[in-house]
Amino acid sequence: MAVTDLATFDLFDPAVLDDPVPLYRALRTHAPVYPVPGTDFALVSSWDAVTEATARTADFSSHLTGVLVARPGAAPSTFALDAAGEAVHVLATTDGATHAAHRGIIGPALAKRVRALSPVVTALTERLWTEELDGDRIDWATGMADRLPLALIAELVGFPAADVPRLLTWAYDSTEMLGGVVAEGRMPALITSAAELAHYAYLALRTAKEQVADADSPPTLLAVLVAAVADGRIDDQQAVLILVQLIGAGGESTAGLIASAVRVLATDPELQARLRERPELVATFLDEALRLESPFRGHHRHVVSDTRLGDVDLRAGSHLLLLWGAANRDPARYPDPDTVDLTRPRGRTHTAFGAGAHFCIGSTLARLEATAALTLLLDRTTHFALRADEPPRWLPSLFVRRHASLPLTITPR
Repeated sequence: MAVTDLATFDLFDPAVLDDPVPLYRALRTHAPVYPVPGTDFALVSSWDAVTEATARTADFSSHLTGVLVARPGAAPSTFALDAAGEAVHVLATTDGATHAAHRGIIGPALAKRVRALSPVVTALTERLWTEELDGDRIDWATGMADRLPLALIAELVGFPAADVPRLLTWAYDSTEMLGGVVAEGRMPALITSAAELAHYAYLALRTAKEQVADADSPPTLLAVLVAAVADGRIDDQQAVLILVQLIGAGGESTAGLIASAVRVLATDPELQARLRERPELVATFLDEALRLESPFRGHHRHVVSDTRLGDVDLRAGSHLLLLWGAANRDPARYPDPDTVDLTRPRGRTHTAFGAGAHFCIGSTLARLEATAALTLLLDRTTHFALRADEPPRWLPSLFVRRHASLPLTITPR
């Protein structure tokens, strides 16, 4: 893609959404901070510009105030999410002391639970493998990558396992709204899902307040939020919104990683064999998979006041989309960035889990789940590959990089 193409490219072209790497390359080369024509959004693509923006929290707020959307037959436009400036922001979409307070409530409890969760993750991966393997076929995206993270989120938060299927639907509907690609007539269903998820979280919080905690069991995240409300650190509305965020975003990054990592291996038998021979390299490989196919393509920032990033002037109230996926393939940061390199010295410094104060609070859990799932797949097979009769499909989204399906042919051990 040449520089002259940037003025006319369609950001929501299905081919661009399916394979954004050529666009990332053109943006980094010619316009690391690129104002999208006709909108108040700028795409930020180079490593230097992305990391600068994450560090300038006074200029670029994490408040989610608008998303870039595609409209049938029209140019992209901004869908305002907080036109009146009255939205309540929590955890990942808040700033400064408030963000630190919310992170201080959830972070320690999550870290404590994750340390003891390994046997549960292993048991879940084995159960899902048994349930989803059909002869020599498994859809790794829908059978493992989608189901495992939400089952673990339910376990950690304290939701019934029976509720996982509808939690998964609500979670993916919420990120579909932020992805900018909504089929005509589908928005009412997505709005209904958002309302149902919020109501579910409200009822769960109310019920938890009425229950007596089991002193012999580690507290669920729901119990931790109830205690925080009782202490006056957050109110009911904030607690509900934190629950919604944990459900909505909690599974996305892990689902994206579990499927994308396996797709890389499914097209590289030699790399598969190497990881079977040297399983200690799985963690390093997962960092390369995260870098190459960042589960969130990017995150939003709100421009607080008139300022400048790179050589581009930005107006107060406008928006940035920080493209993690583009920054993680920047050759100025990573030599030969489009290849898997298990000797790469700075593999763990990628931005796939965000950067700065908003580094993903669930990254350790995501690595635990992905390691368990990938280890199981390698252990149970001598080979796996993409199915020629069922090509994999990416979810069309400007926000997430996740597979809608990933059918594999399995050669069992």
